[in-house]
Amino acid sequence: MINMQRRAFFSATVAMALANSAQTKILSDDDESLTGLFFDDIFLQPIFEEGHPETPKRLSRGIDLLVGSHHLKPQLKFCSVRLASSEELKILHTDDHIRKLNAKYNKSTNLVARASVGAALQACDDVHKGIIKNAFVGSRPPGHHARNYGKEEGFCFFNNISIAAKYLQKKYGYKKILIVDWDYHHGDGTEYFFYEDPSVLFFSTHDQYAYPGTGSPTKRGAGEGLGYNINVHLDCGSTNKDIQKAFEEKLLPAANQFQPEFILLSAGFDSRVDDRLGCFKIDDEGYKELTILLKNLAEKFCDKKLVSIFEGGYSPDGVATAIQSHVEELLKVRT
Repeated sequence: MINMQRRAFFSATVAMALANSAQTKILSDDDESLTGLFFDDIFLQPIFEEGHPETPKRLSRGIDLLVGSHHLKPQLKFCSVRLASSEELKILHTDDHIRKLNAKYNKSTNLVARASVGAALQACDDVHKGIIKNAFVGSRPPGHHARNYGKEEGFCFFNNISIAAKYLQKKYGYKKILIVDWDYHHGDGTEYFFYEDPSVLFFSTHDQYAYPGTGSPTKRGAGEGLGYNINVHLDCGSTNKDIQKAFEEKLLPAANQFQPEFILLSAGFDSRVDDRLGCFKIDDEGYKELTILLKNLAEKFCDKKLVSIFEGGYSPDGVATAIQSHVEELLKVRT
């Protein structure tokens, strides 16, 4: 029943958005905060074989919870997504990488991967334009492991969040972008693309001994990017208190010095307690507190510009409640 409700609700809201596109409202500082939810049923297409942890259910249950949460709907704007163009992919990825993915995987898989990038870019467009204050991109496959190797890495095809950062710089001229990654696994692809880039501050909490085995705190960037790459290893069993401490002691001082103009979040919920592929003990309250911290940074430096992009999370029921807690906090207006 909830699946049918989701489809009907999104069909109606997208149709309404298209009908009213010429009258899109730009929010003023006095308007209530709107959070955009970027989702399409294309993200529920299977990519891997049955039984694989990267399953559509890890996203669908969270979306169903949001659609069924009637108290969220007045401020939650349901947004349509688009496919990323080849030129947009080439902001970051090589022709060879794109060509090999097209050859190795079927058309359906490549379309889903392009839509995952396109959803992130559309969210950045809408937040930049002031149509919404912040956004959650409910898309799959994830992206933060992808480099330019011409194959899927850690379930990732294109690096959604890194393309989004480059896109914001190229299209809108942003000079300072903060990327935060709270996934259980280190975002090695994101680190790779910005390791020598002082215009992007990358902060990641993770278990450096889990896949892909990267993310040592000694890796701080190189060249002009030295000091702009911050890795924080958390031990197996780490709790809300541990990750909160890392954010407060490592991220906040760096962000206050950096003064970002836009914040992007790799929202990986495999750092949640009882996740199939993780061993942290972060719970939904922990994600609420981290979301508050990031919203405060966005309000302080970025006129609230924050785009959260779904990454890992492989126990569908736990991921669903974590997504709900995260989005509820994105929606809240602080006085």
